[in-house]
Amino acid sequence: MLDTGDTAPEFVLNNADGEAVSLADLLQDGPLILYFYPADFTPGCTAEACDIRDMHEEIRAVNANVVGISPQGEDSHQRFRERYQLPFPLLVDRNKDVIKAFGVSGPLGMGVRRVTYLINQDRTIADRVVADFAVKHHIKFIEQVLEDLGNY
Repeated sequence: MLDTGDTAPEFVLNNADGEAVSLADLLQDGPLILYFYPADFTPGCTAEACDIRDMHEEIRAVNANVVGISPQGEDSHQRFRERYQLPFPLLVDRNKDVIKAFGVSGPLGMGVRRVTYLINQDRTIADRVVADFAVKHHIKFIEQVLEDLGNY
């Protein structure tokens, strides 16, 4: 699993609208909060996405971006975004290439671990949190990122 100080690998994935999005694109305006999550519409993932939705204006106010990655397809991501009015992109990693590159595959390669990264514009991982079941740890992590970025 990638850790603080590592370089995030460049990637290109489709968003829910079928448009290709690269890591470089996501880092153009500032740092990136990149979160991996197991599946659309599950209780924990829904709570996490809605909490991030509720902080989205604050995230953008410190010139950061946020994006979620999971292995579901474009249709699932589109329905998930629409149902919960998510203002940030969800990227499709059907083959789990990016999931594997970041080392966040679940046990025996099954599933996806819940991991959130803060990636600087130079692709350096500034920080991360790993908590498979404790969604609130991820929200507290993002709150701390907002506080830190707001002090710059």
